[in-house]
This record gives sequence, C-alpha cells and structure tokens, in this order.
Amino acid sequence: MALRSPLWAPLLLMELLTAGLAQSEMPASPSRGFWALPENMTVVEGTAAELQCGVSAPGSAVQWAKDGLLLGPDPRIPGFPRYHLEGDPTRGEFHLHIEACDLSDDAEYECQVGRSETGPELVSPRVILSVLVPPKVLQLTPEAGSTVTWIAGQEYDISCVSGDAKPAPDITFLQSGQIISDISANVNEGSQEKLFTTEATARVTPQSSDNGQLLVCEGSSPALVTPIKVSITMNVLFPPGAPVIEWPGLEEGHVRAGQSLELLCLARGGNPLATLQWLKNGQPMSAAWGTEHAQAVARSMLTMIVRPEDHGARLSCEAHNSVSEGVQERGVTLQVTFPPSAVTILGSASQSENKNVTLSCITKSSRPRVLLRWWLGWRQLLPTEETVVDGLHGGHISMSNVTFLVRREDNGLTLTCEAFSEAFTKETFKKSLTLNVKYPAQKLWIEGPPAGQRLRAGTRVRLVCLAIGGNPDPSLTWYKDSRTVTEPRQPQEPRRVQLGSLEKSGSTFSRELVLVTGPSDNQAKFTCKAGQLSASTQLVVQFPPTNVTILANASALRPGDALNLTCVSVSSNPPVNLSWDKEGERLEDVAALPRSAPFKGSAAARSVLLRMSSRDHGHRVTCRAHSTELQETVSAFYRLNVLSGGPRHRILSGGALKLWNVTRADDGLYQLHCQNSEGTAEALVRLDVHYAPIIRALQDPTEVNIGGSVDIVCTVDANPILPEMFSWERLGEEEEDQSLDDMETMSKGPTGRLRIHNAKLAQAGAYQCIVDNGVAPPARGLVRLVVRFSPKVDHPTPLSKVAAAGDSTSSATLHCRARGVPNVVFTWSKNGVPLDLQDPRYTEHTYHQGGVHSSLLTIANVSAAHDYALFTCTATNALGSDHTNIQLVSISRPDPPSGLKVMSVTSHSVGLEWKPGFDGGLPQKFQIRYEALGTPGFHHMDVLPSQATTFTLTGLQPSTRYRVWLLASNALGDSGLADKGSQISFTTPGLDQPTGEPDSQLPTEQPEGSSELPLLPTLFAVGGLLLLSNAACIGAFLWQRRLRRLAEGISEKTEAGSEEDQIRNEYEESHWSGDRDTRSSTVSTTDVEPYYHSMKDFSPQLPPMLEEVSYPRGFTGLEEEDMAFPGHLYDEVERLYSPSGAWGPLYDEVPMGPRDLHWPEDKHEDSRGIYDQVAGDLDPMDPDSLPFELRGHLV
Repeated sequence: MALRSPLWAPLLLMELLTAGLAQSEMPASPSRGFWALPENMTVVEGTAAELQCGVSAPGSAVQWAKDGLLLGPDPRIPGFPRYHLEGDPTRGEFHLHIEACDLSDDAEYECQVGRSETGPELVSPRVILSVLVPPKVLQLTPEAGSTVTWIAGQEYDISCVSGDAKPAPDITFLQSGQIISDISANVNEGSQEKLFTTEATARVTPQSSDNGQLLVCEGSSPALVTPIKVSITMNVLFPPGAPVIEWPGLEEGHVRAGQSLELLCLARGGNPLATLQWLKNGQPMSAAWGTEHAQAVARSMLTMIVRPEDHGARLSCEAHNSVSEGVQERGVTLQVTFPPSAVTILGSASQSENKNVTLSCITKSSRPRVLLRWWLGWRQLLPTEETVVDGLHGGHISMSNVTFLVRREDNGLTLTCEAFSEAFTKETFKKSLTLNVKYPAQKLWIEGPPAGQRLRAGTRVRLVCLAIGGNPDPSLTWYKDSRTVTEPRQPQEPRRVQLGSLEKSGSTFSRELVLVTGPSDNQAKFTCKAGQLSASTQLVVQFPPTNVTILANASALRPGDALNLTCVSVSSNPPVNLSWDKEGERLEDVAALPRSAPFKGSAAARSVLLRMSSRDHGHRVTCRAHSTELQETVSAFYRLNVLSGGPRHRILSGGALKLWNVTRADDGLYQLHCQNSEGTAEALVRLDVHYAPIIRALQDPTEVNIGGSVDIVCTVDANPILPEMFSWERLGEEEEDQSLDDMETMSKGPTGRLRIHNAKLAQAGAYQCIVDNGVAPPARGLVRLVVRFSPKVDHPTPLSKVAAAGDSTSSATLHCRARGVPNVVFTWSKNGVPLDLQDPRYTEHTYHQGGVHSSLLTIANVSAAHDYALFTCTATNALGSDHTNIQLVSISRPDPPSGLKVMSVTSHSVGLEWKPGFDGGLPQKFQIRYEALGTPGFHHMDVLPSQATTFTLTGLQPSTRYRVWLLASNALGDSGLADKGSQISFTTPGLDQPTGEPDSQLPTEQPEGSSELPLLPTLFAVGGLLLLSNAACIGAFLWQRRLRRLAEGISEKTEAGSEEDQIRNEYEESHWSGDRDTRSSTVSTTDVEPYYHSMKDFSPQLPPMLEEVSYPRGFTGLEEEDMAFPGHLYDEVERLYSPSGAWGPLYDEVPMGPRDLHWPEDKHEDSRGIYDQVAGDLDPMDPDSLPFELRGHLV
C-alpha cells in the first residue's frame, strides 16, 4: 500500500471535488452501487480469466486497476493486448477478460466507477488473480530413460529435481510400483520471482524382483491435471538358483557301458542367467550350454559314451554367474555295468592227434562277473578249473581251464569259450579257435614219363607230385639231386623250369614241376618230399654235344710249320663220332686221350696233324661231331692264318715301290732318290690313300624346344670328301615315320647337317647319318632327336574317379601320367590345398620312361570323412605345367558302359565294341542282354574274358531285327539299363546278303523280275516245315523235363541258396559252347563235362608235353617259347640239321619266374593232361557256382 499512495492521493482529491460539484449542481438521483463484485481467482498459466464487475451507475466511467495501475476506461485497454472489457456497458457490465494468463498477470485487481452527476466514485474490494505455473521437466539422476545396473541387496541413492513451478511441486519416488518412504526434499527459489524448484533424494535397495522394473520419479502440482513422470529401468544382478540334473532312468546313477548317456542340467533364474559347467571327478568336461531368456533358465546337455572306467565317477553340474558369491553344484555318482571287452584263449589249438590240449580262457574285467563254458563244435566240455579275481574299474576277471584229448576227426572243429551273465541276457561274448589236429600224409607218389623212357633235350616234361591227406597241408618240395628246385630270380632269364603252386582237390594235394629237359637233367634224381615221406624218379635225356672245341698248339703259322689241332666234344648222350676235313677234303685223325664228361654223358676227342704251306692261308679246318641216333651234327672250324713275306713294302727289280695292306698312315709324299755313275736324281711322289669314312662327332641326343629350330651335326674323317656323300634316314616302323619332309640337308667339307625348322613332337625319334664316299663300307651313326615340350597330362575317363572303402583300413592308389621333356615333377593337392607328402599316410612313387612320366599316389587308411575329396595332380617342367583332377569316391556299383557300336554283322553273328565306364572300385564284368523284335523273351550272354571290350554275339537268326543292351556289374550290383550309349539295334542280313555293317532296313518288296512260286510245291514245303516244328517242340518238351528232373535231383543234395544266388546261377550253370568266349543261359547244363575248378588266382593250365599229339585249338609247347642251342666257346661254330624250333640255353638251371605261371588265355589243351579240365575261362569271382556233382576231381 505504501507504493500506491502517491497515485491514489491526486485521484482521490479529484474524485472528491467532482463529487462535491455534482452534489451542488445536480439534483438527487437514484442510488448507485455494484451489483456484481470481483472475487479472488486462481488460474493455470495459459488459460483465460474473467473478473466480474457489475455497476448501477449510468453515465459513469468504469475502469480497472492492476496493482494500483489504472488500465483506463477504453474497453480495448491499450497496452495490454490480452486484456479487454467484456459485457454490455448499457447494462453496467464491465468484466475484465484476460487471455492466456501468464505469471505477469498474477496481481491484485479492483474495479473503479468514476464520479458522476448521480453520485460519487465507487471502488470495488481488491481481489487477487493467482496464476499457477506447472513444472515443465523433471531431471532424474541417473539419467531418465536409461537402464541402470544394480546388484540386488545393495543401497543406491537417486535424486530428482523439478523445473520452475508455482507453487513448488511435490516429488514422489515409486520402486516397482511401490512408493519409497525414505525420501528427503528441499524447495528452492526458481529462476524468476514467484517460481520455485523442488529437489528430492531417495535411497533405494533393489531386489531380484525389481529386475526389469521401473523406478519412477513423479512430480505433482495444483497446476497439473496429472503428475509428470520420469523413470529408469532397473537391471538388477542376482545369482541363479541351484542346478538340477534330470536323470533319464528310474535308478539314478545306474548306466551300461557303451550307452550314450544324455544328462540335462537346469539352473533357473539369475541375472545374468547361469553359466553351467559339467565336471567329471572335479575335472571340467567339454559340454555346451544355452539360455532361454523367456523362461529365465539355463540348460546344458552332457552327452557321453559310458565306458567301464567311468564306474564310480562323479558327474557334477556347477552353476554361477558374475554376482554369485560361490558355486552351486549338483552331482551324481555313476554305477557302470559293463561286459568283458574281450575273451582270450591262451594256449595252442594245434596238437598232434591222440594228445591232450590244455587251454585257458580269460575274460577282461566285467561288472558283474560272468560265467564261462567251453564248446567243441556242439559238444560242451567240462572245465578243469575256474577262478574269479578282481579286475579293473571295480569289475571281475573270470578264468577257466580245460584239458581234453584231440582226435583226427576233431580237426577243423570250432573250439569256443563263451562268457554269459544274467546282466547280459541279450548278448553273449565268446572267443573261438579252430582246432588244428596234426597228422601225416597217408601216401606220396610221382606221376611222369615211364621209367627208362628216353627224352630228347628240349622236350617239355611234366612231373606231378601227389599226396593224400595230411594236416597241415603237406608242403610238397621238389629236389633235383640234392638241390631244391626254386622259382627264377631274374625275369629276363630263359624259362626252363616252371614250378607250380600247391593245388588241393578234396584231400589230395599236388604240385607240378614242368621243365624243358637239358643235359643236366640226364640221370638226375628228381625227388618230391612231404615231411618224412618222399618219392623219386630219374630221367634219361639224350642230348647232342654240349660244346665242340678246337684246340691248336700254335697261333702264328708260317709255311712249313706243323699244326696239331685237337677236337673235343665235351659231353653228349649217346656218344658221337668225330671227323675232320679241310675245305671238304677228309683228313686222317687219331684218337686223343679220354676226358671226363659232365651230365653223365660221353666225351670224345680226336687230333689231326697238318703241315702248313702258303696256299693254306685262309682255309678252314672243320671238326664234325655226329650223333647217329639223334641224327644231328655239331661242327666247329679253325681258320688257318699262314704268314708269308717280309715287311709291307718292297722295291722291285725295276725300281718300283710295292706296298701291301696300305693304310691311311701311308698317305703322304714319297721322295725317290736315284743314283748311277753319271749322278743322282730325285723326285717327289704323292700317295693319296682313299679310306672309308669314320664318324668322329655326332651329338647324341640333340635337343630342341617344340617349335624351335636345330641342326643335327655329323662330322666325319674320310678321303675323299665328296659334296653329296652325306645322307640322312629317319628310323621308324611306319613309312610316314621315315619321312624327312620339312627338313633341310646341307654339307660343307667333313660336316653334314640335317636342319629342322619349327620342330614338332612327331619329328622326335632316331635319325641315322649315312656317309658314303665311294670307299666301302659306308659309315652310319645313330642320333636321337629329343623335342622338349611342356607337360601334357593324360585325362582318361576311367582315371577321373578312383574308389576305395572309407573304413580307415583300405588304401587307394591315384594314377597320374604325363608326357613332357625334360623330366616333369609331380605335385599333388587335395581340394586345392597342397598335399603334405611327409604325412605317413601318403606315399608317392614316380616313374620316368623316355618322355612318359607317371606318379602313383597311395593313400593308406582311407577315411570317408577326410579323403573323399578332389585330388589334383600337377605336372611341371621348365617349359610349363598341366594338371588333372581325380575324384576319390566310395566303392559303388559300376557306371554304365558307353559307345556301344556294331563293328561287323553276319547272318548269324554280330561283332560289338564299347568303352567301359568307371568300375566302382571293384572288378567289373559285362553282360549282354538282347532280344529279337517281335519275339517275346530276352537272352543273356556273359562277356568273357571279363575285361574284354569287344565281343562276338553268335547264334542269331538271319534277316532279324535285334535290340542289344550292355550292362556292367561288380560285387555291389549292376549299372542298370541306360538309355544312351549302352544299347543298340541292328538287323542281321539274309543268307544271300553280303556280311558287313548291319542293314538299316530289310527289303519289304519283291525284287523285280522274280517269278511267283507255284502253289502246290509251296504247300508241300509249308506242310513239311510244320511237321518239323512239331517234332522239335516234342523234343524240346522231353529235354526240358529231363532238365527239371536233374535240377530236382541236384536241389535235394545241395542247400537252397538265396534268391540272389539262384538268379546268379542262371548264368553260371550254363553250357560252354564251341566259341570259348561265349556261354548261353538257354543251353542245358547236362552237357557240361566234369571239370576241375581251380583256385581264384590259378591261370589256365600248362601246355602239353612234346610227346603229346597236337590238338585243333591246343598248344604244342614249342609255340610258346623260342628255343636256341647254346652259344659255342668258339665264335665260328656251325650246327647242321638244327631243329625247326629255336630254344634258349639248356644247361643253366634257371628257375621259372612268378609271372611265367600265367599262360596265354587264348591257348588251351584238351582233357588228356593231369587234370580232367582246367576251366580257365570261369569267372574267378564265383568259385563254387556249380553243384558238387558237376565238379571235376584230381586224378
């Protein structure tokens, strides 16, 4: 009020004066006053306010005062745009209206009525307009909207400060929806007058239930309709609950060895969720764990294969997190039941007959213990002693001893020790041995040529040693005299002795010894031994002289000298007659001293005495050794060298100089000196000695890069040297290989050149430089041209894949071959990663032969997981590199063959050719399936030999359309019938058509000019054919009934095989037709002669002996080997009446090589040998395909 007194004093004075004047001048009027007075009002900032003022004073000026400041009577109230007067002035309505109130409007207001004629001024009571300002913000610490990480149970302080407000707001804290009571608040002045702020602080102790909940600061004020709020999210860390192990069975801890145990560990709650760890006997185990935040649970699955050593082990699961004060743990102790891991039989199951065998059976540790029992075949043996001792891992070891007497008939029986227990009712554990009862062979003999039969040297003799019975199988050993007959050592040595392997047929054993007789075999004792048994035979071998030698008492002879020559025949059987002649003239000789003869033969020697003359120079003196019984003569000759005259030159009587045996050393100038009584004279004479050329220099080999140029240089020493004396030849088997096209020849002096431009691979090879200057003989020199080129790796389809079993026990070999010069270096990679050849599982062997190089990579212990991959072989040399990829895959069925085509066709046969596909890693064979179109049914034909890629299908009908399929098969199955590449159609020509390629279509129209057949002869012909067909049908029916009876008889004697075996035998029990490589499944098996089915690796039988007659398709024995008589000690030895065949050295005992056991598959002999028949063409994969009744037996 003190502030407003200066303003109010003049105004009041004016009003009083005005009122007095009015009262003195105006007459009395009706009463004046307020009919509506203003009242105190409270509004919120931003809202409108209206103060009431109703006046009963017509004609008076009305205005409002704000905190004593008159606002003026203008209803628009200038200077205050938000203020104006509301109401009808004529009715006395002067309401003050304020829009959008703010803090400046917070003041005291009064309504004033000015003095008028009707009365004095009027003033309303003062009222207060109170403007409320709400708080705009709340500032929270920690920052609002954030997530705060706290640890459960610990105390934390938070503060909340409001913004400017009027009045000061109230602040409340809510934790997870609950009001916090522990709070302190302070009110402070705001940034302006009449404004205030509130600062509140609370102390919070979070709990695990508060995790993820809000902590809210709430500000309330009369100016707010709803409180304002800010919050933070509480991330409360707290430890997890105790872990729980879910056991999968009823009895906790009880498990079986070998069982896959899966244990689930659960830990609920915790922030963060629990970290789980499995331990075995306190040692951590590798096990994954995971969390499910929606269910607030941590899980860990332990998977382990229970082993016997796990018995008594404690498995525990630990749970903890970052705020855990300790580790929470739950554990279980394993009680493991395990069978014995092995049953072992100690002692030898091999014993001589009628002796006791003592064996011990010991099991590995088991829990619980097992019982043991013995079986011999189906007969139970009683143990002599049983013992149980403690074993590993809380188990027990069971032991049992048995002693029994073995008999011969027990040989081969299975001796079994069986372990059993009630705890292992569904399984038994056993160990078996095959009882081996030893007993000697019963009989031993040798089959061969009759005793005393004379055999000529070079005759192939077969000796067969046979033994019956015996266990173990008798090891038949051949001896020649006292020396063991062994296999050959060097493959290049001639084959004279072939030692067969031991063969077995039933209880009979045999071993062949095939030899080409020689002098050393004469009277030799051949013995076969089997243990203590032995049998012997002796051969009588007739042979010509092993060596005819001429011995001379002098080498340099002159006319008049006496020469004594002695002819010696070292050994022969029977004895030979010696005779001498000189240039056809018979000489008188005398017998020489007798000599000892090797090989139990006869030696002979005769001497002749000759007197030399100059005419004898160059003559030959011949000694002939003739065998009357053998009708064979062996001869040797001695060339006489009689020297005559003095030096090589002589001055003749006429003054001429004569030279003998002129050499190139005699070439040059000769000086002639003549002298007589008149004086002397001299002359020079040049002697030009022509001599044949000798090649002095020829670079071998000569190398050139492909596409480059090179000279092959040939340098000679010759006289005369002629311009055209050089010529060149290219050595090759074909005419085109000998061409010198695109090559240039040139020569200069003693040097000749063969120039090659733009060298090609085809030009590599051997070249011959020939030099002929007219003096015989021409000189020849061989030089090799080597064309260097970068590697080219072969990419054959069969090698693009290699199959092997991925069982970690098999091995695989990858072949990589490349051509290149110079030598290439191979590197290998697997799936693009270089292969470490230091790994012992990988072995590489590299071979170089000329320009062809090979690398063989062997992979041991092939694993499907690691080795089934793409291997890359890279070949590199100085000129470049090349590579190929080889896929190592699993063993599978073979791929279908491809490229099946007809090579030739006749009325009754067709020649087929194809390309084999990938064999799947196993030996594959091929089968032809064919049908005649229009005729129901299929025919099948097995291709033999199994690896053949060509085959002639016979038994076809003329003028018939056929369809042929080709299948490949191995032990895992067949390739199936592919649509492309393995089937083909063709038509056989008629009998009057020429053979060749198949006709695409047979003629359907009658040729022009052909006359129709008469009707009556045609009917007779048709009737005859019908009768023949009926007879054939009846015969076929009777034949099939015979086959069925035979099959029924065989089936009663043999066990029924599986369906697969029955299907397979449809082909295996088939007839071998005249064509050795075909067999038809439509022909009866009753025509098959008994044969001896040998072991899998046995090759076709040996050729027949020389004394056997030749057979139509047989093998004479002389066709197999080239035979030649041995070389003589003297270089110039002639042989008269030599045999037609040539054969190798007879007198060195050279055994036979292992590779020589395999005789050519296309040569056979008939069944008159040692065996009835050797079925060389049988498929070795099915050794027991025929019934026992149809198998051959050893004679």
